[in-house]
Amino acid sequence: MGAPSHRTFDVARVERGARVPGGARPVKRDDVAVEEPLEIRVAGDTFAVTMRTPGHDRQLAIGLLFAEGVIASIDDVGAVAHCGRSGDEGRENTIDVIPAPGARLSFPDDAAPRRGTLTTSACGVCGRRTIDDLLARTGPVAEGPSVTAAAILDAMDALRAGQPLFDRTGGCHGAALATFAGEHVASFEDVGRHNAVDKVVGEMWLRRAVPLAGHVLVVSGRASFEIVQKAALAGVPVVASVSAPSSLAVELAQRTRVTLAGFARGDAMNVYACADRIRE
Repeated sequence: MGAPSHRTFDVARVERGARVPGGARPVKRDDVAVEEPLEIRVAGDTFAVTMRTPGHDRQLAIGLLFAEGVIASIDDVGAVAHCGRSGDEGRENTIDVIPAPGARLSFPDDAAPRRGTLTTSACGVCGRRTIDDLLARTGPVAEGPSVTAAAILDAMDALRAGQPLFDRTGGCHGAALATFAGEHVASFEDVGRHNAVDKVVGEMWLRRAVPLAGHVLVVSGRASFEIVQKAALAGVPVVASVSAPSSLAVELAQRTRVTLAGFARGDAMNVYACADRIRE
């Protein structure tokens, strides 16, 4: 049994202008999404510590190491396992990625200062010295087929309908992958938006299904630079978010030929890059 994804706390309900008889505020129980550190090791050496919601740590570790250029293929990985004995305190918060026999995992030039440092649930590409380094690693995605606007919007609706932890706590992000034909492929939740994407990509690596041509990646919240970067590295041609993109996300999408949509809600969306991939 892994660590729980949520905890329950007593909270005081406070309303503007409400009188409190006897000074006793009403108390209710509220579920809160869990945020705990995960130390990711490579062959025993600490690479990063990221704040995440416990669960699907193998996918998170593989997705993050792929995005950071430490692994190039699932064939580079021999084993992924939590460290320590079963029942040890903190065991669920440390995971080690062991290279496959004959494989050598190489750290990028800028990885040294990252190892042993904290990666928060909001950063995504901490430790990178220049954006040019990221752009150099991210080539254009394959052109492939076009996708309907309805398929993108349906994928966004499905994401929102499939977020049980958010429904319970209101305090986490979600990411989901769907095919251009509308088939749901994978979805994950996490306190970190980029963690949820890493879990999706890591899951597809475990299925040996990367690159992800003909797929749509949909995310809650905004579309930031690291979301587009992770999608482009995995070969995802379409990214849609429920909120706005950043300027750098748009520039990267244009550079990598990723179709980037924002404010994808209901029956409409704004397309900021590569709208030619979408057909009516």
